[in-house]
Amino acid sequence: MNDTNQPRLALLIDADNASATVISEVLQIASKFGKVIIRRAFGDWTTSNLGSWKSQLHRNAIQPVQQFAFCSGKNATDSALIIDAMDILYTENVDAYAIVSSDSDFTRLATRLRESGKVVHGFGERKACEAFVAACDTFTWVEDLRTPAEPPKVTPLIKADIQGLFASAVRAAAKDGGWVNLSHVGAELRKAQPSFDSRIYGASSLSVLASSQKHIECRRVPDAPGSQNTHHEVRLLPAKNQTIVEIEELAVA
Repeated sequence: MNDTNQPRLALLIDADNASATVISEVLQIASKFGKVIIRRAFGDWTTSNLGSWKSQLHRNAIQPVQQFAFCSGKNATDSALIIDAMDILYTENVDAYAIVSSDSDFTRLATRLRESGKVVHGFGERKACEAFVAACDTFTWVEDLRTPAEPPKVTPLIKADIQGLFASAVRAAAKDGGWVNLSHVGAELRKAQPSFDSRIYGASSLSVLASSQKHIECRRVPDAPGSQNTHHEVRLLPAKNQTIVEIEELAVA
């Protein structure tokens, strides 16, 4: 995609509430969502608490925004980030925001930006509250960027949950009920569950997860006639190929 066609993205970091160790990885992921034209990190840079951030600011061309802590116990950094986000909304031509924080105080900001037609990508730790995660279009757990995620214990409940979730996503992506690009299904899964990650369900990738679903048929097809590059497509199995029990499960989902 040409730069002119890429979504323009503002990266806003709550340095008081985010780790500097994964910011390069966060930027890599944010760059997949669009061209990161604004990179700002908010905090009181006169203190020693943010010492680990200073080398990362230069390395990743992030602008530090100074915010003094005027009163003990009051988080002025959050207010500064929110004010900047709203200023950008009205003065800059951006299509999306990436908010790096685990703070629930940004829930209303994320909601407000989406109400204005902007896409919001959240990055935070698993301690982030459910409301903030749900308020974002996508949410990435930074712990998974720091070290390879350990394979989770997949319970029967989790397996049942993904069957219904995946089937609903395929229906939403394939309007005519036919074959659909797996990436479109992934987008629908993110809409339904912003923190969606195939590894939660014991799969190393979305294609592996799709292949494990008994209601789903998968295939690889060329990106274009004669192309060596391929992509995955999926569809719901026709009802005649499902047992009565499976059809009932899909109906419930």
